[in-house]
Amino acid sequence: MKRALVTGGTRGIGLAVCRLLAQNGYAVTALYAGGRGLAEAEKALPEVKFLRADVSCEEDVSAVFAEIKRLDLLVNNAGVCSFAQVQDVTAEEYARVMNVNAGGQILCAKYAVKKMLERGGAIVNISSVWGETGGSCESLYSASKGAVIAFTKALAKELAPSGIRVNCLSPGVIDTEMNGHLNAEERAALAEEIPLGRFGSAEEVARAVLFLAEAEYITGQVLAVNGGMYI
Repeated sequence: MKRALVTGGTRGIGLAVCRLLAQNGYAVTALYAGGRGLAEAEKALPEVKFLRADVSCEEDVSAVFAEIKRLDLLVNNAGVCSFAQVQDVTAEEYARVMNVNAGGQILCAKYAVKKMLERGGAIVNISSVWGETGGSCESLYSASKGAVIAFTKALAKELAPSGIRVNCLSPGVIDTEMNGHLNAEERAALAEEIPLGRFGSAEEVARAVLFLAEAEYITGQVLAVNGGMYI
């Protein structure tokens, strides 16, 4: 049985990834930073092991990986959003967003690789369409997600000789809690900008994660799941 670790696994895309991986025979461990959504996730997916850890804290990450004997797949999904004009970004907000969205993926990869060197494995990093195109009033978030893309490409080159594949998923507008602040008018306007005419679902992103996890001759790639929003 393959073993997977999914960060940010109690809600949205992360929860959908955990569900799909479990359905496809993976033993899944999911990390979460806060308790919101945990009870519902544990009830929905009793076969998944949920552990509390802040991916931006190396002590937390190190403790989690000390409990893991073997790992075949890491899905770096944990992330936070940020909406602000650059002149209003504080040092605290910069640290929060960069340390979770980019730093957390680097930390988890650091420890995951140690578990994969003997047998090989796969890492799937979650970025965003804003990491490719940039989003107005989301410059900090866009920068953090752009860093994920660069990290993916560099790490793929570094780890390929060890049989570890590293790929990146770039979701567009997905119908999750992160976009829950949008009102009906804003949702309609945004959907008009998407050639397929609708938001994506967490389940559609999860299927793309599973594809990258098992595509044995693909590494260093950025797979867009965006309904044609950016081509």
